[in-house]
Parts: sequence; structure tokens; C-alpha cells
Amino acid sequence: MKFKDMPYERVDFAQAEKELRQLMEEFDQAKSGEEQFKVHEKFYELDDRVSTQMTIAHIRYDVDTTDEFYSKEHDYYNENRPVYVNLALEYQKKLYASPYRDYLEKKIGPVAFKNMELAEKSMDEKLIPLMQEENALTTEYNKLIAGAKIEFDGQVLNLSLLRPYMVHSDRNVRAQAHKKRGEFFLANAEKLDEIYDKLVKNRTAQARAMGYENYLELGYYRMRRNCYGRQEVENFRRQVKADLVPYAEKLHERRRQRLGLEKLSYIDNSVYFKEGNPAPFGSPEEILAAGQKMYAELSSETKEFYDFMMENELFDVLGRKTKRAGGYMTYMPVYNSPFVFANFNGTSGDVDVITHECGHAFQGYLSGKDPIREHSEITMETAEIHSMSMEFFTQKWMPLFFGDRAEDYIEMHLEDSVAFIPYGCMVDEFQHIVYGNPDMTPGERHAAWLELEKVYRPHQDYGDDPFFGKGGFWQQQQHIYNSPFYYIDYSLAQTCALQYKVKMDADFDEAWKSYLKLCRLSASDYYTNMIREAGLMSPFEDGCVKNIVEKLEKYVK
Repeated sequence: MKFKDMPYERVDFAQAEKELRQLMEEFDQAKSGEEQFKVHEKFYELDDRVSTQMTIAHIRYDVDTTDEFYSKEHDYYNENRPVYVNLALEYQKKLYASPYRDYLEKKIGPVAFKNMELAEKSMDEKLIPLMQEENALTTEYNKLIAGAKIEFDGQVLNLSLLRPYMVHSDRNVRAQAHKKRGEFFLANAEKLDEIYDKLVKNRTAQARAMGYENYLELGYYRMRRNCYGRQEVENFRRQVKADLVPYAEKLHERRRQRLGLEKLSYIDNSVYFKEGNPAPFGSPEEILAAGQKMYAELSSETKEFYDFMMENELFDVLGRKTKRAGGYMTYMPVYNSPFVFANFNGTSGDVDVITHECGHAFQGYLSGKDPIREHSEITMETAEIHSMSMEFFTQKWMPLFFGDRAEDYIEMHLEDSVAFIPYGCMVDEFQHIVYGNPDMTPGERHAAWLELEKVYRPHQDYGDDPFFGKGGFWQQQQHIYNSPFYYIDYSLAQTCALQYKVKMDADFDEAWKSYLKLCRLSASDYYTNMIREAGLMSPFEDGCVKNIVEKLEKYVK
């Protein structure tokens, strides 16, 4: 079914509660594991209906944050979603404590039960008012960012539409664009600090209400870190500092020479060639059509997936002034339909959407056919492997988008992929500092960010910019406000994607078989087990990052 034709009806949470409590009664009365599993299949059906309606409302709000109807729906779900989540947890507790646990675990897998344990540690009815407040604060932040009105080049632009000027080949143009962006953030600096300070204190209060010292432990539970913890993450960051930061700095130096600059400035962060970054040619419709040709040739599985997406109009990629910033893939289980949301702006990032977000959507499309819903509940460090690796698997088709600058794009993409990992680790370490010290002042948070810049991005130079130069860069990173502790997942996944880059250079077909296997494993096993089964090295394992750098050194030479 086309997205525009999908009917929307506000979820009646009173009715949902009635149905769920009925299911709990049936579950308690069941006389065998088989009977309980039949009740659980009814839970799948209810949860699919609820999540599909919430997702439709979420998308329709994001495509136009000024839409009065869906703005009210968005507020309604911010208010009521925590109540439903808590009720679903009550049901899961019965599943977890079932006398027929052995049978149920064989049906839905041990990972699902571990996740139930983590869910119980991360949610309680008493948190609902705090979670409602948290939702309101993140909505306030997102509206502030989405509502940017920046006068530039005779137009009024939002942050997404300003992006092409920020990577312009004319350094004066991008300097002015960055100055305008900085002015927007500086004008809103007090509000940004206020929102974040409230979020940190809110999340800390949630943690303490659950008996934890601070939000670090609760944050890990909420990210469903079911097979690793802070020690493993710290070891990964240690490897990145020791082995990958020096390699990334070599790539930045090569980029500096290519640009013919005496010194790199932050306005050059995303610029790779003197003549400008390669940009895709053609309209958004032509880019989507080129994607259809690419996926038809990549594999029979990707052809089926992408044809389904196009036929059912499951892309919203045009940048608009009232559209939420950023991009994502989400999923509507009733229709087995992924949905890709993005803001095309004429840069190479438009093609990244067709590769990255479609990597997510492809895996979602595959896992949606699995009748065991828990198998599709992948954790983020696994999900991002699917997307980031797809960026590499599709590179032989880049001439469809960039013509004779395809090789420039491939070179730029590799450099950007390597440079990202230290940044992702920096975001993660920053959040560990902030939530480990929740009483820090806004000024102390900004100072902590600047200190981390020296470790992870020593080349970075903000000059005399009054906002970014004072340690404010992190405030444009939406994950820090919306999804605490998410960002390290990107760095872990990029480490695996770079392993696929090395593998496909040696044997593309074997690398693709490994990738398909990982996609189909979904969440049927733990992350650390699945990547080994797919033939990858764990990023937590000593020597992993060093091994990758050694394999990639040839791209510098």
C-alpha cells in the first residue's frame, strides 16, 4: 500500500490497555508453552497495530512540523507513549517469569529474554511523568532546530537547505554560510543550554528513581547493551585514540594539501576537493530512479526491496522549510513497509541517503518477514552495520550518480568514513563525562568538549567563531539531545563496515554473502556472536582497529 493511502486513526490507549489486560489474563490461564505462545502472537498483532499508527503520525508530523493536526497527534503520543510502554513491560514480565520459559525461549530466542530483563531495569510506572517531560524537551529542541530561518543568498533557509553553501567550492561562500549557521546557534545558545541542562537533570532523576547513581547505567540498559558494557566501549575508544586518530590525521593532511590550504579550518571540515565536492546530477526523482537501477543489479533481494519501496512511495526526501532536519529509516509492521525520511539538498549526502538509509530499510524489509517479532528488534550497533556497509557495497554504481567524478566521491567517502569514527567516539566520551557529572554547568560542558577535540580531532580549528570556538559544536548533534549514548553505535558499525570494505576489495561476492547473512541473522543472536559468525572481528577485541588501519594504509600511499 502506498504511504499516502495508509489510513491513520489515533491510537485509543484505553482500548489498547483493555486488550492487553485481556491478553495477560489469557496468558496466565494458559496450560502450556504452546498456548502461551499463541497468546504472544496476539500480542504481536496488537503491538503491530499500535506501533504502525504511531509511526504514521510521527512521519506525517516530521514532513511538516507546522501541520496543526499531526502536531497535536505528536503531542498526544509524547504524553501517552510512556504509559503504553510501561503496560507492555508489565506483559513482558509475565513472559519473562513464565513456568514454560524453556519452550518460549526456544521459540523467540534467549536475546529476547535478555532484552526483557534490561527493559525491566530501565522502566517503571513512577518514571512516566519524567519521561513525558523528557519527550516535551526533545520536541522543543527539534522544533528549535527545524525552525531555523537563515537569510542567505537572497533566500530564507533552514539548516538542511544551508548545507550546500557550507561545502561550496568558493571558500568565501562557505565561510559566510558557516558564519550564518554560527549566528543562529549563538542567538539560541541560552535556550540550547537550558534545554540540555533540563534533559540531563531529568534523565538523572529517572536513574535515581530506579536506584542508580546516575544516568550512565540506565542509559546502557535503554540502549539494550545486552552483551557488552562500559569497559568494552572504553577499550574500543582507547584503540581509536591510539591507532585510528593518527591515521585520520594523515587523511586530513592529505586533504589539506589537495585543497591547497596552509591550515584547515572548521569551515573546511566537509570539503575534499579544490573544485568542490562531487555532487550528484539529476533531480531527486532521477536520483531515486538511478537507485532503482543500482539495486536491481546488486542482487535479486535488493531489487525486490527497492521496487517495493518505489511502488509504494515509501520515500520522502525533498528538503522543505517546515520539514524536520536530518534523516532516518522507520518501519510500519502492519504493512511490512520500511520508510525513508530525508532532506535532499543537492550534495553528495543525497546519495548517502539512497545507500545508508536504504541499508537500514533493506534489512528491515528482510527481517519483517520473520514471524518472530523479537528477531527484528536489533540493537543500534548492529543496525548501523547494515547501513554503513551498504554505502561501500554500492560504490561500483556511483557513476550513475556522479558521472566522471565517481572516483572522487569514493575517495571522499572513505576519508569521511575514517574521520567519522574519532568524532563518534568523542560524542560518546562527552556524554559519559556529562552524565557521570550531572551537576556540571553549561560552561563546564563546553570546556569538556573542547578538551576532547584536542584528543580526537587535533587538526580542528574554530578560529574566533563566538559559538563553535567556545565549545558549542556538540549542540548541533541531534543525537546528544534526543538519543543519549546512541552515537558510539555509529563508530562501532563503521569499524565493521571498513572490514567489509577490505573484504569486498578482495572478493566482492563472498563479502556480499557475509553481509546478507548478517542482515538475516537480525537480532536472533547477540551482536558479538553475530559479527563473528559473519566473519568479522569484534571492535572490542584488542588489535581490531590496528588491523583495519594496516589494511587501509594503501589508500594513503
